[in-house]
Amino acid sequence: MELGKLGNSSFQFSSIGGRRIHFRTSVRSYDSTGGVDFPSQDEAQPRVYQWPDRKRPRVCILGGGFGGLYTALRLESLVWPDEKKPQVVLVDQSERFVFKPLLYELLSGEVDPWEIAPCFSDLLANTSVQFFRDRIKSLHPSDHFGMSGQTVSGSSGTVHLESGLSIEYDWLVLALGAEPRVDIVPGAAEYALPFYTLEDACKVDEKLKALERQNFGKNFPIRVAVVGCGYSGVELAATISERLQDKGIVEAINVDNNIMPNAPAGNREAAIKVLSSRNVKLLLGYFVRCIRKVENSRGGDIETAETRKHIILELQPAERGMQSQTLEADLVLWTVGTKPLLLELDSSDKPRDLPLNARGQAETDETLRVRGHPRIFAVGDSSAFRDSSGKVLPATAQVAFQQADFAGWNIWAAINDRPLLPFRFQNLGEMMTLGRYDAAITPSFIEGLTLEGPIGHTARKIAYLIRLPTDEHRVKVGISWLTKSVVDSVALLQDTISKGFSSS
Repeated sequence: MELGKLGNSSFQFSSIGGRRIHFRTSVRSYDSTGGVDFPSQDEAQPRVYQWPDRKRPRVCILGGGFGGLYTALRLESLVWPDEKKPQVVLVDQSERFVFKPLLYELLSGEVDPWEIAPCFSDLLANTSVQFFRDRIKSLHPSDHFGMSGQTVSGSSGTVHLESGLSIEYDWLVLALGAEPRVDIVPGAAEYALPFYTLEDACKVDEKLKALERQNFGKNFPIRVAVVGCGYSGVELAATISERLQDKGIVEAINVDNNIMPNAPAGNREAAIKVLSSRNVKLLLGYFVRCIRKVENSRGGDIETAETRKHIILELQPAERGMQSQTLEADLVLWTVGTKPLLLELDSSDKPRDLPLNARGQAETDETLRVRGHPRIFAVGDSSAFRDSSGKVLPATAQVAFQQADFAGWNIWAAINDRPLLPFRFQNLGEMMTLGRYDAAITPSFIEGLTLEGPIGHTARKIAYLIRLPTDEHRVKVGISWLTKSVVDSVALLQDTISKGFSSS
């Protein structure tokens, strides 16, 4: 994936194309300690958050993914005059930050959940950033009333949370991210599992464990269908095929006639080689028409036959001259289609609008400020930043990393009356996992070079270790990975010696 690309979508929602809309996400709320909180009618009455210092700037960051968390940490790392250091509040629906590019390693057993999903409370323990576990109900910006962003009340806007808490801010960062779309075809929402969040990865892992137990000692294989052959789909297919080996059959479906059509040639060739060696069946040039579940029997006779529920995928060819197909699967994984969380409309009496593109991302200027809103920045999946050619940058972790750095700096510059810097994306290359000891990396600064196999795997792990959010977490994870590497090496050496003695 492109340094962390997960499930990029090429789907557009033309019904809202070009409109300026206001948003809300309507789901249950969470408390700041990490527990689920279903507020009573009294508790849900509006409450205004009291900032500790009325004089210092107030920054509210919505979303704790790569864009939001790294913007908060960037603001914390900068040197501020005492009276101008901002108070920062970070709001996210989860208690954990998730390093999504390493979710595949949960399925292969390479990493533990705490390594790639640390709690925000731990990451922010040595900072002044205040974390709220809650979800966004509505946003009411007022900075568009004047180009300076100042209003009569002294606030640039208000964020309303599902818990009933309201937060007034001077500066706002939109980093709400996106969620998978599994309602694109009939039956997908009911019978397919997305692979986008920590919860998704844990569900897939538990489902695989259940199938492995169910099929233990039996002759028929576990059948897994992966919908989509972008980075996410290919990485899933490679990881699962390695895990199941000869006990499973993995089939990957893609509407395009090639896998990862926008990837560097080196990464694509490395992926094809690995998938071919693991007997992953590629069904290219097909899209899924519908998904349904049926019951059938497996077994030689009536007494030994076993009735099981299976998922049926009906495939339609994308071009003429190809025949429709029907697949049977025990597990369907969905990796195509996402939607930014700025899409839902606010039903308040006095809505405040934001300029969104057709996908539901906020249109920004070159400094990452939302157009018409000088006090609001947008990063990651929430941002429709356009490069010099007019194309919107892809919603990858690499883009979010870099935008967070610029957003933090530009808030510092705005507060200190300094000129803001235009964001310039630097493509550092693309990398992907292909299994427990296999990966592919194509750096952009060395033309034609692709690191594959164990070398690529080690380089990828080191690159992501460096990108972990804090020094403390980086050290803990580094020690853990080094320990596991030593244990694996000793086990491999023992296995080699044992095979040598047995063969002699």
